[in-house]
Amino acid sequence: MDENLTINDIHPCYEVNGTTYRFTGNPSIICVLVYFFLSLISVATICGNLLVIISIIYFKQLHTPTNYLILSLAVADLLVGVLVFPFSMAFTVTTCLYHEDLLCKIRDSFDISLCTSSILNLCCISIDRYYAVCQPLTYRAKINAQVTMIMILMSWGISILIAMANIFAGYSQGTCEEMCTVDVILANTMGPVFGFYSPAIIMLAIYLKIFLVAQKQLNTIQNTTCQSTRTGTVSKMERKATKTLATVMGVFLLCMAPYFLCVVFQPLSNKPPPVPVIETLNWLTLSNSMLNPLIYAFFYKWFRFAFRTIISGEIFQGDFSNSRLF
Repeated sequence: MDENLTINDIHPCYEVNGTTYRFTGNPSIICVLVYFFLSLISVATICGNLLVIISIIYFKQLHTPTNYLILSLAVADLLVGVLVFPFSMAFTVTTCLYHEDLLCKIRDSFDISLCTSSILNLCCISIDRYYAVCQPLTYRAKINAQVTMIMILMSWGISILIAMANIFAGYSQGTCEEMCTVDVILANTMGPVFGFYSPAIIMLAIYLKIFLVAQKQLNTIQNTTCQSTRTGTVSKMERKATKTLATVMGVFLLCMAPYFLCVVFQPLSNKPPPVPVIETLNWLTLSNSMLNPLIYAFFYKWFRFAFRTIISGEIFQGDFSNSRLF
């Protein structure tokens, strides 16, 4: 450890103790506020995804292939809130930056596998939406329960393999100490390529295609019906479709892209990015798991009805599993 390091060089919540450092026994106001804020994000992530999981499992009308994909996404995001968030708060990026012990490897394996699974599940949902909008006549034949299960298993399997590859390569949250240049490049490129860039490109292409097809269908409706009675409805549907797709990709890229860009270009710099930058980008990536329930569930009125039923406690007052939600 560099003897010239000060407490601010390490972390606002850490203090130097000889040649090592430890979590301070007298945390600053900034430290307390940061951990309080991160705790709120963790609770919101757990509660939001738990609502999605209970809704899909409890209400039989939500037992559809599309919702099974959303269920898998919610499980991945819930585990991010339950496992990754506490580990990342207790053993922050700073800790694993200087020590490659077992706890750091466990934290990194949970982080990489669950976040990658979340990304791949988002990709599967975009594929499902593509067939639903662009090929509605063959949708039920191509996207059934069996196909959905295969997509879910592949998402989780690939994410676990990527996590194992990164851990065995010695990569740890932006640090690749005592590794040759080739290993650093492989660790910083192969994981992001398979875990983020490829799914992101696929999702961008799919959602662009969905938007163009939906717009074409709406134009067809507009041209074959009464202009005066349909113009307002069509315009509203176009705005809603544009808003939904922009929100889906915008939030995803806003949360994920900065961290993965930092990881890929890190080997090209003479020194690693400052610790606060790495931590901020890492937590921004994790926050996507909190936002996913809002994007993929709150947009649908049947999920909103299910959430109200659960939160109000009505499900404990009778059997509402067969309730009509839409």
